[in-house]
Amino acid sequence: MCSEKHLNCSGISPVTLSSLKMAVFALGLSLFCFAVPARAQSSSSSDSGTTQTQSQPTKSQQEQMPAEAGGPAGESGSVAVPKKKGAEEAPPPPKPKQPTDNPQYSLHVDVPVVSVDARVLQKDGRPLALPEQTAKEHFKIYEDGVPQQIQSVTMSKAPITAVLLVEFASTNYNFMYDALNASYTFASSLQPQDWVAVEEFDMKTRILVDFTQDKQAIFGALNRLQIPGFRETNIFDAMYDTLDRLDRVPGHKELVVIASGRDTFSKITLDTILKKVKATPNVTIYTICTGEAFLERVDAIAGSNPDVSMMRMDYLQAKNQMATFARMTGGRSYSPRLMGELPDIFREVAQAIRNQYTITYKPANTKQDGTYRKLKVELVGPDNKPLVLKDEKNHDIKYQIVAREGYTAKHEVE
Repeated sequence: MCSEKHLNCSGISPVTLSSLKMAVFALGLSLFCFAVPARAQSSSSSDSGTTQTQSQPTKSQQEQMPAEAGGPAGESGSVAVPKKKGAEEAPPPPKPKQPTDNPQYSLHVDVPVVSVDARVLQKDGRPLALPEQTAKEHFKIYEDGVPQQIQSVTMSKAPITAVLLVEFASTNYNFMYDALNASYTFASSLQPQDWVAVEEFDMKTRILVDFTQDKQAIFGALNRLQIPGFRETNIFDAMYDTLDRLDRVPGHKELVVIASGRDTFSKITLDTILKKVKATPNVTIYTICTGEAFLERVDAIAGSNPDVSMMRMDYLQAKNQMATFARMTGGRSYSPRLMGELPDIFREVAQAIRNQYTITYKPANTKQDGTYRKLKVELVGPDNKPLVLKDEKNHDIKYQIVAREGYTAKHEVE
């Protein structure tokens, strides 16, 4: 066994052993230098991996991250980019400056022109014609007592647009039959350009012929009235329905009512029909009351019978109602006692329609409030006094002016 003192017991020389130790030392130093960088690299790589794991969110975290964080979101996570104010929508463009020379507009409501038909009649009912050139100088019109500035005065030359409204009930059949025959006089006086409709009523109103220019159609409609069906005479309902239809017809119209005037079963009242007459413009009503002749015959037969006295009161009231309808619209009411008067009455009605003046003016009262305005038409001379007319023998001519009593102003919404 070799001792420490005998190192060469292995048979290796001292020089060789010393060289071997130096080689081993060099090899260990080399391995140490190699291992330290590798460990450092591994440690750095591990630390980097830990940092990356902590800074990179998971997929679920990416889904929960709000879009307002800004920037694209991908494998490397969201990149927060601060937004600029107003990046969501561009500011509105500046409004163009309004030129200072633009015209300024204001709302202006024109007052409608009022048209009034007037007739100058002599004492016997015949029309009196004034020279058309000087007619405007002599007419004067007042609205609610205030004089108005007349725009024009002309003779009406427009075609006639008329409705014959005939009562046909069994209460007064004999006289009504004669009245129907007399109405042929009115139909015969029509000119080719005139329009006429025929209606009859008892309980209800029926149109026998609508507006036509065919005289034969009018005659045929009157001939169809053969046997009356009922005793009821609902004149208020009949007039209301007829005025309602005429209100939708343009231009001026005439309503010729041939009836007793008694109302027995209407749904509306006298006050309602009077309001309707006031509210319907451009309609002139002529009434031919058939009750007068009937009462003449009844009085001669019955004497002082109380039932007859009550009937007489009804017919007198009906006569006043018929006169009121005509007066309110500038027409005329007739109460013939004899059948022979009827042809002349119808002839006079046709003549009166064709010989009338149309006066137009813009009212001084510009309010469109739907109120009723009273009218008054006068004839004045150069001295602003009532006009004096004389005949060929230099005698004063008595005359009257027949015109509508008033009209209803329109509402602003109309």
